[in-house]
Amino acid sequence: MKNVISAVCVECGAEYEATPNTTVCPKCGGILDIKYDYNYIKSQVTPEDMADRHENSMWRYQEFLPVEGIGKRPKLRVGWSPFYHAVHLEEMLGVDKLYVKDDGINPTASLKDRASAMAVVKAEEAEVDTICCSSTGNAASSLAGNSAAAGFKTFIFVPSRAPKGKVSQLLNFGATVMSVEGSYEETFNMSALAIERYGWYNRNAAINPYLMEGKKTVALEIAEQLGWKMTDYVALSVGDGCTIAGVWKGFKDLYAAGFIDKLPRLISVQAEGCCPLNKAIAEDKPWKPMEENTIADSIAVGVPRNATKALNAIRESNGVVVNVSDQEILDAMKLLGRTCGVFGEPAGVAGTAGLKKAVEQGLVPKNATYVSIVTGNGLKDVVNAIKAAGEPISLKPEPERLLKVFKELGVE
Repeated sequence: MKNVISAVCVECGAEYEATPNTTVCPKCGGILDIKYDYNYIKSQVTPEDMADRHENSMWRYQEFLPVEGIGKRPKLRVGWSPFYHAVHLEEMLGVDKLYVKDDGINPTASLKDRASAMAVVKAEEAEVDTICCSSTGNAASSLAGNSAAAGFKTFIFVPSRAPKGKVSQLLNFGATVMSVEGSYEETFNMSALAIERYGWYNRNAAINPYLMEGKKTVALEIAEQLGWKMTDYVALSVGDGCTIAGVWKGFKDLYAAGFIDKLPRLISVQAEGCCPLNKAIAEDKPWKPMEENTIADSIAVGVPRNATKALNAIRESNGVVVNVSDQEILDAMKLLGRTCGVFGEPAGVAGTAGLKKAVEQGLVPKNATYVSIVTGNGLKDVVNAIKAAGEPISLKPEPERLLKVFKELGVE
């Protein structure tokens, strides 16, 4: 890979060759970051070149990705998700400009498809036929779907609280699913044991540095969809820290390669019932484990595995931290649906809930531009979707009753 220099430990700074099986630092056990040759990238592609590309997926940014070639790229189209100017929500919040990036339309309905598509490519480079991960749901279903399309076997560990909609995806994609009666931390440990014992490819994003490289493509798309004129703020939900770290890495890569002339500030949004990273930032102290007490299962991570990169991303971007209640998350599901026509799951809309709260509390200015990333589709968790929107009106097939209901609704 001519565009890749090495894999660098974010804890001790040691550098290693970026091989497909590269995971954690052999020296200190720290997580690794992929280091690029930006001069080489600049010699290969420019922003103007991107306009002529017809590859409407995450692979349009190959120069910014640690891949050897086409390989076994999944047949599913991952990335290049819709980017909407959210006019009605923008007016409601009173901000200068607001865009919504809907990553819930990816093949398995979440941003995690970007990481799993990368996992499939690197697993082929590593010459293995089985991929394994632990997940609260979305990473699991994305791995199962992308692996099925590329012919890989999958073993997946989920906590027993994972929503049935996500588990049903796994089973239909042919994954062998282990439902662990415990926390996400315990689920992760079970997957780690299996990966070490059987030599499967590790898709756990906080361990495998390549998966963050897949996630960062959402930032590359945002920049291109903005015409390379960067927004002031980007809001997103945060769980184990891999996504926010990936988004920040994507923007930094573009800045280093001269594609954008400024970096945005990040708005890190966590659930009040599980916010170890935001709490660490707010208190300026090391993070501590927390209980996983929120309906937003995809960000219910009490022991974040990618804490260092996530905290670095928030601090380096002079970011803002916002914690939202489960009710604020439910309200955001309804708000996004009714102002933008975008259907997000609880964790998927947490970024929008946090953005709304940050604006209302004066944590960020109104005379600024914003992007809110929706990371997962509402069909992932229909139980909470109904909680957010309410039940339908029930009535018997009687014309008189129908007219009465319409009158009660103010329909004349």
